[in-house]
Amino acid sequence: MTDRTRNPPSETLSSSARAWLTDARNVDDAVYAAIARTPTPALDRGMSALSHAANYSRLWIGSAALLALVGGRSGRRGAAQGLVSVAATSALVNLVVKRIGRRQRPDRSGVEVPIGRHVHMPTSLSFPSGHSAVAFAFATGVGNRLPEVAIPLHALAGVIAYSRVHTGVHHPSDVVVGSVLGTVLAQLTTRTLERFFDSR
Repeated sequence: MTDRTRNPPSETLSSSARAWLTDARNVDDAVYAAIARTPTPALDRGMSALSHAANYSRLWIGSAALLALVGGRSGRRGAAQGLVSVAATSALVNLVVKRIGRRQRPDRSGVEVPIGRHVHMPTSLSFPSGHSAVAFAFATGVGNRLPEVAIPLHALAGVIAYSRVHTGVHHPSDVVVGSVLGTVLAQLTTRTLERFFDSR
């Protein structure tokens, strides 16, 4: 009897997928633990403050208000695209995707994330990161209308995403997937909005 007979291709593929997922989770856990073990006293307070500032999209609402105030018509359009992208992304991630992923928050105490970094541990599911998704959705939504602010907004979004791992409330893969998802959803949202604006 050949190996192919003993192990059908579908079974071999399934076994390989499980092994890959196990290895990926091990890497995810190792990165989380490495960040927790690395002393960064100069960063800790800033990362906690930024992570807190992004709660309830306050940072993005404030940024949109500033853009609308000083950016003229383009600023208002960019702000609108950013906020609509945030709303669409937040709804889909929190009401649909998290319920599919059903991943629990990391064991912050078990990995001994320094107390000085701690922010409130959310009670919601962990995967994907809503903060990361919304941050990149806003940066992409605004950046599609105002390319001149795309780089600083994406840089800020990246720092916000990292802060969620630094403060111990998300696994690294949560923020990676959240960032990609927010970018994709914002692209879809802004295309729809641009057609609406251009038709007026």
